[in-house]
Amino acid sequence: MHLGKSSLLLLSTVFAKSALGAFWNMTGYTYCHDPVVYEEEGRWYGFCTGDGIQILKSEDGGKEWELAGQVFDEPLKIWAENVPPHRGLNVWAPDIEYYNGRVWLYYSISTFNSGTSAMFLASADSVGTGSWRDDGVILTSSDDEYNAIDPNLVIDKSGDPWLSWGSHWGGLMIARVDPETMHITGEHTVITRRSGIENPIEAPSLIYNKEHDYYYLFASIDYCCVGLDSTYKMIVSRSKDITGPYLDKEGNPVIDSKNGGSIFDTGNERYVAVGHQDVDDKVIARHGYDAEENGASKLLINDLLFDEDGWPTY
Repeated sequence: MHLGKSSLLLLSTVFAKSALGAFWNMTGYTYCHDPVVYEEEGRWYGFCTGDGIQILKSEDGGKEWELAGQVFDEPLKIWAENVPPHRGLNVWAPDIEYYNGRVWLYYSISTFNSGTSAMFLASADSVGTGSWRDDGVILTSSDDEYNAIDPNLVIDKSGDPWLSWGSHWGGLMIARVDPETMHITGEHTVITRRSGIENPIEAPSLIYNKEHDYYYLFASIDYCCVGLDSTYKMIVSRSKDITGPYLDKEGNPVIDSKNGGSIFDTGNERYVAVGHQDVDDKVIARHGYDAEENGASKLLINDLLFDEDGWPTY
C-alpha cells in the first residue's frame, strides 16, 4: 500500500467508514491479481498484473471500484529485448510509490516457472494525469540466478530508497536505489529464502514502522495462480536493520528456514490462498481467490494493526 500526498486526511475518512481490523466493504470491479493500491488527491487506485498493467479506481474512499484502463496500450520494445520469450502485453506485479516529487511504477516480465525475467520502471508526475515515461530496465535474470520479479520500493527511516525483489530462485533480495535515476545501485543482499526449490517464496513487501522501530518484511509462500487449488500464504518477519537479519515471532532467523517467516494470513472460507500483498504502515492489500466466483482473483484490503508485542495483525 503506498499513500500519496493527501493520505492522512483520507485515511481518517476510511477509518470512520469501516471498523478497524475489518475487511473493507468494496463493491464494483474488484478483479485484481498481484495488487498494489495508491491514494492520490482523494482517489484510490489499484494496479494489477495483466494486459498493460490494469488500473482500478475508486472515487469514494475505496468503497466502489471501477476498471479505469491500463498503463501501457502497446508493448515496449525493451520487454522482448530483455525477456526474449515474451510476447504481447502481459505484465506482472506492479509496485508504485511517490518519492522525490514523482510517482514511480516498478513492474516485471517473466516466463512462468522460470528465472528468465526482468524488472522495469516507468514514472509520471501523478497517477491522475498519466503520461507514463519509460525509465528503462532495472535488472535481468536467467535460470541460474536470482529471479528479477516482484519489485518493491521501500523508503528507509532516513528517507533513502531501496528496492526488494525476488522469488525461490535465490530468495528475496534488497539493494540501494539511486535517488535520481531510481535504478538499483550497490550490493545485492539476500534477506530471506526458504530451504529447497520445492518451497516457493516471492512478492516481498517491506515497511518501516516508526512506533515499533522495526522493518517488517511480508512475503508470499507456496503456490499461486491455479485458482481454488492455489496454496498461497502470507508470512511476516522483522529486523532492526533494513538488510537484516530478519527474525520470525520465535526469534529465529528466516533465511533457509521452512517457512521464511511467521504465518500471517492463509485466507478464509470464501477467499482462498491470499497473497502477493502490498503493505503500508496502516493498510494491507492482497488478492484472494473467490470461492463464490469459481476462483476469480479479487482485491482485498484491511486496516493494518499491531499487537502489544509489535507484530502486525488485522
